[in-house]
Amino acid sequence: MVYGGYMIHQYKLNGYNIVLDVCSGSVHVVDDVAYDIIGLYESHAWEEILSQMAEKHPDVPEGELSECYDQVTALKDAGKLFAPDTFEPMAGQLKRRTSGVVKALCLHVAHTCNLNCAYCFASQGKYHGERAVMSYEVGKRALDFLVEHSGTRKNLEVDFFGGEPLMNFDVVKRLVAYARSIEQEKGKRFRFTLTTNGMLVDDDVIDFANRECHNVVLSLDGRKAIHDACRVDYAGNGSWDRIVPKFQEFVRRRGGKNYYMRGTFTHANPDFLEDIKVMLELGFTELSMEPVVCAEGDPAALTEADLPIVLKQYEDLAKLMIERRREGRPFTFYHYMIDLTGGPCIYKRISGCGSGTEYMAVTPWGDLYPCHQFVGEEAFRLGDIWQGVTNPGKQAEFAACNVYAREACRDCWARLYCSGGCAANAWHATGSVTGVYEYGCKLFRKRMECAIMAEIDRQFHENE
Repeated sequence: MVYGGYMIHQYKLNGYNIVLDVCSGSVHVVDDVAYDIIGLYESHAWEEILSQMAEKHPDVPEGELSECYDQVTALKDAGKLFAPDTFEPMAGQLKRRTSGVVKALCLHVAHTCNLNCAYCFASQGKYHGERAVMSYEVGKRALDFLVEHSGTRKNLEVDFFGGEPLMNFDVVKRLVAYARSIEQEKGKRFRFTLTTNGMLVDDDVIDFANRECHNVVLSLDGRKAIHDACRVDYAGNGSWDRIVPKFQEFVRRRGGKNYYMRGTFTHANPDFLEDIKVMLELGFTELSMEPVVCAEGDPAALTEADLPIVLKQYEDLAKLMIERRREGRPFTFYHYMIDLTGGPCIYKRISGCGSGTEYMAVTPWGDLYPCHQFVGEEAFRLGDIWQGVTNPGKQAEFAACNVYAREACRDCWARLYCSGGCAANAWHATGSVTGVYEYGCKLFRKRMECAIMAEIDRQFHENE
């Protein structure tokens, strides 16, 4: 298929015939006749289509077939089907416009952890280096760096990350207090996120996070047996029993909002829907379940044999969401959050997450990296919070990351939803930040199909 031309994606799921026009973003739910006509429309003359439709749908009068064909033509003329790809000239424009502007930092306040998780990409918080915690002075300078490089942006985002950030909780509290003290003077507004394994959660943490953090990310892998097999302390003991009651109290006092219960699924649990069901039984309704990130050959790595199981989980998850929504018991799944009527602007859809440009990670020593998944990889060190970016060549690689920079994306219908995917996953899989992690692409495409279907169902039933 010519990249500069149109692209449509057709699929059937949960009783819906869905046609996605990639370049216009239009989503159509059609009957069997329209579905088949659309599939033949651009490659066959009307007489050929009529002949095939008459054979496949003998009970449909020729007049109705002709009317359906005319409706497809009208959609094409309106730019809602077979729309051309006119976006390539825009590639990189957003990053050029915002060059030098930073809007978010991931503060690694603790390169140490009180758990010894088997699949940890951060090497138990050490990131292939020494254990360390961030000093208040370094953290304060990082916040000043963010303000100084944020241009006219008012809303700034800071994620307290690790390791386990609560192992340096006093500094976290002092940094938030400092940020609040300069907001009015600097004309900024800080939004904080805290990511924690829960081991050190107590009343002080809950009160602080619920007062100051726009979002919290709570790590739980679902089933006790699955969680305890991976998320263990240094004595080898599972953490499920110790953290679940704390998380339940955390979420209860948070009003059940603005949090994510984040799990990781691995080769041990490709049937991760069972873990999501456990989270629901525990009372959690804001959920995220991420595929493991690890080297090929690692015992935790997902395999080709796992793939059909995982894809089926995504479909069944969407059906469970629909079922519970109709029952008045809805829940959110991070990867299924989609807005079919708006969503990110086309520039954002093309340019991706902004790692290495508008978003960076800061180590306990003040070094800058493109994101948390590159921390510890010396070749990706961008500079530091005192001198700024001193490795412009490496930053330029990330500035050039967009969906049009990836050859493998050129025939992918989901490219304007994933924006080319994760640079870190691409680098780990291919050695290039503009490569493609194909296994992850297969998971993403299935997630998008399911997310679109679930949103279609929601809109249909809300309008009944």
